[in-house]
Amino acid sequence: MKKFVNREAEIQFLETQFSREGSSFVVIYGRRRVGKTALIKEFIKDKKAIYFLATEEIESQNINNFKTLVARFFNNSLLEKAQNIMWDEIFEFIANNVKNEKLVIVIDEFQYLCKVNPSFPSILQKIWDEKLKGKNIFLIVCGSLVNMMEQHVLNYSSPLYGRRTGQIKLKPLKFKSLKEFFPQSTENELIWLYAILGGVPKYLEVFNYKGDIFEAIKENVLNKQSFLYEEPLFLLEREIQDIGTYFSLIKSISFGNHKLQQIAQTLSVPQTRLTKYINTLIDLDILRRDTPVTEEYPEKSKKGLYFINDNFLNFWFKFVYPFKEQLELDNVEFVLENIKKRIITEHISYVYEDICREYVWELSQKGKLPLKISKIGKWWDKNNEIDIVGIDTTTGSLLYGECKYTNSKVDIDLFYSLKQKANKVNAKNKTKEYYIIFSKSGFTERFLSFSREVKNLILITFPEGRNTII
Repeated sequence: MKKFVNREAEIQFLETQFSREGSSFVVIYGRRRVGKTALIKEFIKDKKAIYFLATEEIESQNINNFKTLVARFFNNSLLEKAQNIMWDEIFEFIANNVKNEKLVIVIDEFQYLCKVNPSFPSILQKIWDEKLKGKNIFLIVCGSLVNMMEQHVLNYSSPLYGRRTGQIKLKPLKFKSLKEFFPQSTENELIWLYAILGGVPKYLEVFNYKGDIFEAIKENVLNKQSFLYEEPLFLLEREIQDIGTYFSLIKSISFGNHKLQQIAQTLSVPQTRLTKYINTLIDLDILRRDTPVTEEYPEKSKKGLYFINDNFLNFWFKFVYPFKEQLELDNVEFVLENIKKRIITEHISYVYEDICREYVWELSQKGKLPLKISKIGKWWDKNNEIDIVGIDTTTGSLLYGECKYTNSKVDIDLFYSLKQKANKVNAKNKTKEYYIIFSKSGFTERFLSFSREVKNLILITFPEGRNTII
């Protein structure tokens, strides 16, 4: 199984930065387990590089660890023995000893240095301006707290603003990348695997799948010795306190409570008390706030809904966490039967919508749709919801779509229902309208015949081929 998959664009970007004359400064950030460190190590494997992993220890210990790393890299015993040394002195030593070959310096887990010393971004800014800029050095700063990295490194108010030559926000792999992890699997199997695991490389690597999805869930998720059994606990307890409140909040969302008011009611707490917890989870890229794609100012919209931004965490909080007591008592079959009953209607069908939106975006980018989509998402009001709405902001054209992951063929009624809902969409400068419908099990002959006469309607059976799971 491949351990480094489908990050060609990111590697190419880093290679371009590395090839620049003089110095480069790139920021890499994204949630934990997404593959940031793997990306960096793949990039530096054939280069002169100092890779420093910051820790949660006090600043003096981090300085000492970095000093030792640099001293051994340059084989300098005097530096290694030096006492009471500061960051700027170590970087000055590096700058004075860089040769013709470019040197890559990586600071991983950057957020820990900012946590023990909030002024560290200012320290690094001064070091960059006075010692590293103009040298044959490529500095990479990497961190896992998304909002912290954006505020303290990328934001206009940050001391480091304007210093970077580029940045990468590393996101989970897309659905289309799963084939490289599971090359023998059908498209339908990949839909299930993506729904359970998402696109986090680490989860895809450890999931041992041999063709029976429920046996794989039993072995890789419900087994108390498996990596994924306690993964959400390990993932979150490193970053947050009061983990019980966070777990209750995430579980509430996984059960379909997406409005702040609904979440507060299920937890029996005031909405105002939840704000800091939700913001922290958004910072960790665990939650996201969605608004209807037609909203002109989404950050100000009162229609925001909260979703778990990771398929595996959503699966775990929905099907594993509520039954931990049963699993601890080894009642695995009871939990597995519950998953079998609920997984399609409560989980797979929703992830199928996400995959179809990705599919539509890819079609648009390849010029295979009658409009060039620049914004894509969902749309809803108090009484209606549309799975896919794509907007061509240049022409004002819109694409409306529905996604049905069922064992029944889709009939023409769905199209009429979609048209009625589309009439309620209040989009700015609306011109032409198109419709697209995805179906796992295809379409009735009546609907197929009808679609041939309607030029603005697209029907897609996805996935095609034999269904090997249900």
